[in-house]
Amino acid sequence: MLRVAFIHPDLGIGGAERLVVDAALGLQNLGHQVDIYTSHHDPNHCFEETKDGRLKVHHIVPPFPRAINGKFHILFAHLRQLHLTKYLLSSAAPKYDVFFVDQLSTCIPLLRTVAHTRVVFYCHFPDKLLANGEFIEDPVARAQRAMLRGGLLKSLYRYPMDWLEEITTRQADVILVNSKFTSRVFKDNFPSIQRIPKVVYPGINIAAYEATEESSTDPDVIAVLSERPTLLSLNRFEKKKNVALAVEAFARIRAQEPDSSNLRLVLGGGYDPRLEDNMLTLYSLIDIVSKKHHLSYNVITPSSPKAVKIPPLNTTLSNPAVLFVLNFSTAQRTALLTSPSTIGLLYTPANEHFGIVPVEGMICGVPVLACDSGGPVESIVEEPVEDRVGWLRTPDPEVWSEALREIVELGEEERLKMRERAKQRARELFGMEAMASGIEAALKEAVDMGKIQNWFLTYSAVAFAVLCLLIALLWR
Repeated sequence: MLRVAFIHPDLGIGGAERLVVDAALGLQNLGHQVDIYTSHHDPNHCFEETKDGRLKVHHIVPPFPRAINGKFHILFAHLRQLHLTKYLLSSAAPKYDVFFVDQLSTCIPLLRTVAHTRVVFYCHFPDKLLANGEFIEDPVARAQRAMLRGGLLKSLYRYPMDWLEEITTRQADVILVNSKFTSRVFKDNFPSIQRIPKVVYPGINIAAYEATEESSTDPDVIAVLSERPTLLSLNRFEKKKNVALAVEAFARIRAQEPDSSNLRLVLGGGYDPRLEDNMLTLYSLIDIVSKKHHLSYNVITPSSPKAVKIPPLNTTLSNPAVLFVLNFSTAQRTALLTSPSTIGLLYTPANEHFGIVPVEGMICGVPVLACDSGGPVESIVEEPVEDRVGWLRTPDPEVWSEALREIVELGEEERLKMRERAKQRARELFGMEAMASGIEAALKEAVDMGKIQNWFLTYSAVAFAVLCLLIALLWR
């Protein structure tokens, strides 16, 4: 048995958080002791497993904000993780055999040299490529876009942050990534790291996608279900997720196909009113639905009195063409994915690092339409037709509406065959057991490396000194 500490910055609702939760559960099932440490955990905005006792979560509340006037997000992310690390290095914290760190690598040198403990780092995607809200393959074009968006000052601000990310990531004992796509991007953008990261695909807790008898009487579940043919999109309400693509394609097929007037679209995802991007994205989507395409809509949130609430909106019919589901519960997600009325899952982000949502759809036997880039290219099989589990298309509304037409017109026999192929592929490649085994092997590999040599202390001391200097300069 290994004693493992997971370190994750914000334990909200998202793909990275889903991976952490399922990885921790998977390791527990293998007999290991797992604790999760985070700088933010809101019981009203999180996965149920983190608050119902199945996982032990330590919420170390930081004295720093997330940002100031919407600026310096990454700086404060570093500060918040360093504050969390300070607790882990204190005498009050339990001792662990190995640390599992994801997203932010700032703490790695300190955990290795002060706690004398090996570290496994899971890279969802280099943060340096996410700072501008999108990933551009060509490095020259990416640099030009960064300059246009943020100007010289932002570039000067990001440079030391990107440098810090690379030197701290390099000190991890074992590096994991979530897809072959991310592995290639990692290698191209961290030239000083000679090691090739190991791919461990995010896994799915298959049992969590099985509907229960209790859910059939759950008012929150009843509120999202309908006998009407349903297209489903599950994404956080962020601009980069490009959920507008699903709305535009849906509106086109509704306008072009007379028989599609009964078709509906459900847009579900995490919504955090603290984040301006979430708020602007939601209201922009509502405008596209109601003002541009004149479709009826409704917006619902879980009925819990502690659930995140939104200002009153101009909702319309009880069974609208488009239904917004904010911060859906696990029961709502499972009910929508397993409902016989759900005929397709639309996954709109381009160049997504892996994309857990298409796999969620596959495990429930729902045909998936995704962009033809990033992780979904590895998870979804389109050709040959006899192996098809979904569609991969360029993110263009007209192209997507054509694919939607194929999904809507899919025959019952072929739909059943695709359902079984999708389930089998998801179980074999993306089951929680496969992910847990891959992470367990990485943790054991790190522990088997033995005692950490003292010369690593020099690297961490230099990195920490530079970071403190940087913080002092920016704080002024």
